[in-house]
Amino acid sequence: MYCQLDQILTQTALQFPQKIALDDNKQQASYQQLEQMVSQLADQLISLRLTSGCRIGIYLPKQIEAVVSKLAASRAGLVFVPINPLLKPHQVSYILNDCNVELLVTSGPRAKQLNDIYCDSPDLKHLLLIDDKFDSESIELNTYQWDQLFDKQNEFQTRSRIDQDLAAILYTSGSTGKPKGVCLSHRNLIAGAQSVSHYLENTCDDVILAVLPLSFDYGLSQITTGLLAGAKVVLMEYLLPRDVIRQVEKHQATGLAAVPPLWFQLAQLEWPEATKKTLRYFTNSGGAMPKATLQALRKQLPKTKPFLMYGLTEAFRSTYLDPGEIDQRPDSIGKAIPNAKILVCRPDGSECDAGEAGELVHRGVHVSLGYWNAPEKTSIRFKPIGDTANYLTELAVWSGDQVTRDKDDFLYFIGRADDMIKCSGYRISPSELEDSLFLLDGIKEVAALGIVDDQLGQAVALIIKAESELNADAIRKYCMKQLPNYMQPKYIELVEKLPRNPNGKIDRTELKNQYQSLANTQ
Repeated sequence: MYCQLDQILTQTALQFPQKIALDDNKQQASYQQLEQMVSQLADQLISLRLTSGCRIGIYLPKQIEAVVSKLAASRAGLVFVPINPLLKPHQVSYILNDCNVELLVTSGPRAKQLNDIYCDSPDLKHLLLIDDKFDSESIELNTYQWDQLFDKQNEFQTRSRIDQDLAAILYTSGSTGKPKGVCLSHRNLIAGAQSVSHYLENTCDDVILAVLPLSFDYGLSQITTGLLAGAKVVLMEYLLPRDVIRQVEKHQATGLAAVPPLWFQLAQLEWPEATKKTLRYFTNSGGAMPKATLQALRKQLPKTKPFLMYGLTEAFRSTYLDPGEIDQRPDSIGKAIPNAKILVCRPDGSECDAGEAGELVHRGVHVSLGYWNAPEKTSIRFKPIGDTANYLTELAVWSGDQVTRDKDDFLYFIGRADDMIKCSGYRISPSELEDSLFLLDGIKEVAALGIVDDQLGQAVALIIKAESELNADAIRKYCMKQLPNYMQPKYIELVEKLPRNPNGKIDRTELKNQYQSLANTQ
C-alpha cells in the first residue's frame, strides 16, 4: 500500500535497482540512483526547516533534477508546484504568490530572468540552483547549489504523511481569468498512475517518451505511470515534430503521449520502419483527435495501439476508448478508467437518458481536493453527488463539458459548456465543426469560435491554418456543401499559426480576445 507518491519509487527500486529509470538525453539515473538522490534532497529540504506542507516551486524543463525535486518534496512532507518553463516572469510571479511558495528550484539562467520579481514575492525565502550560472549576491534569498547539497552527509530523514494529504498543486491554463491551482493528494497521483498503467498494460519492458510539460497533469502522469511499472522514462524537450520521431527511433520507445496539435504534425511526417516495430501504443488527450489525423497515424503505425483519452486536471483522467472499439466508435471518448465512475447529469443532478446531452460528472478516487485559495470556484465545480442520507456526502467534480451516452454506455464529447456556439437558437459544438473541416484537404489546424452578433446571437468564425493553395472561398464552398445552414461560418480567417497555451493546446481564450472584434470590422 502506498501512502506517499515517492513510495512508488522506493518499491520499484527494490525490484529493479540497476535498471535505468530516467534518461534526459544528457544524463541517466538507475532506479537505485534515483532513490538515493530523492532521499538525499529530501533530507536537505527538511534541514532547511521547511515546515510540513509548505510549497516548493519547480521551474525547470524536463530533466532529471525536476523529477528528483518532485519526489523529494513528497518524501520531505512538502507540496511541489511545477511551473511550466515556458511561462514568463510575471506569470511565474503570480503562481509563487498565489500559493505562497517558500523555495524555488530552478537553473541559473532562469533565476536571472526572474530577478525583477523576487522583491514582489514575500513568501519566497530560498533559491535552489541546479547549476552555478547565476550571481546570487544581488538578491536577498538563501541560495544553495544542487551539487553542494548532495555533497553533505545525510541521515535520510522522512516525514510521515497519509494518502489524503496534499502532494502537488498544478496550475491550469484556464479558459477565463487567471490560472487556478488544482490541489492533488498523494492518493490522487498514486491512483491515477495505477489506473492508467493498468489499461495501457505498462511493464518494466516499456520505454516511455515524455514530451509533454511536467507541469501538465498529462505530462506528469508519464513519470508516475513509468516509475510505478518499472519502465524507462525518456525526458525530452523538442523544437520540431521530427525530433520526436527521431527520439522514438533512438530510444526504441514503446509509448508516446501527445495532444492533438502535435499529433496532427506528427501524422504528416514519415515514420521510419524501426519506429513501427517498437512503438506499442500512442495516447491522445487534451482535446478530440480529428478523424483524419487518427487515420493518418494508423496508416503510418499499423501495429501501434491508439488509446484515445479524455481527462481534466481536476480529476486527472476520466475515460479512455479501448483500441478494439475505435473502428466501430471512432467518435467516442470511451468509458470510465479503472476505479472511476462517470455520470452524465442534468443541471439538477439527475442522470440523463441514453442519447440525452448532459454534463460529464466524475466521482471516485481521482477527484482532486479542489482549487488552492479559491473556495468560491471550488464550490462551483466540486459538488455533492448521490443519495447520502445515511453517511457523509461525497464530492464529485462537474467538468463543464457536455457529453452524451449511448445505449452501451459509451460516451461522446459534444463541447465545453462555455465554448458552445449559440447561433440562431441552435447550440453548435466547436469540435463538431472542427472535425468536419479536417476532412477538407489542405486544412492543417482549425478553431471554431462564437462571435457576438446582433441578429444571430453568435456568429460562427473559423480561424484556420491551411496549405497555401487553399483560400477562404474554397473553404466557404466546402462548408456550404457539407454543413447545415445554421452551422455556416460568417467569418473565415486564414492565419500562419494559431496561438498555443503553455500545455501545447490551442489557446481559445487568446483567439476569442483577438477575434471578438470581427463583428465591428466586417
